[in-house]
Amino acid sequence: MKTATIPPLRVTPELRREAESVLREGESLSNFSEEALRKQIERRKIQNAFVARGLGSSELAKSTGHYASKDEVMGSLNAILDESRQGK
Repeated sequence: MKTATIPPLRVTPELRREAESVLREGESLSNFSEEALRKQIERRKIQNAFVARGLGSSELAKSTGHYASKDEVMGSLNAILDESRQGK
């Protein structure tokens, strides 16, 4: 597969120094930037999916007229939290 380049990124000297100060052994600024880009892409995909699920739930609630009460939601979240704590 052919590789492509990302446009150069202009940053302040301070930001460059900060980035260089956290590089790990053998890691280049290019490696660091690529990893940051990959993580941000994944984060955005997760955020987009979260928003889509929320909008879908909202539409379902509007169309059915069934809305969860605060107590139902909190009970469900507490059950998930309790289950998670027991698994540790």
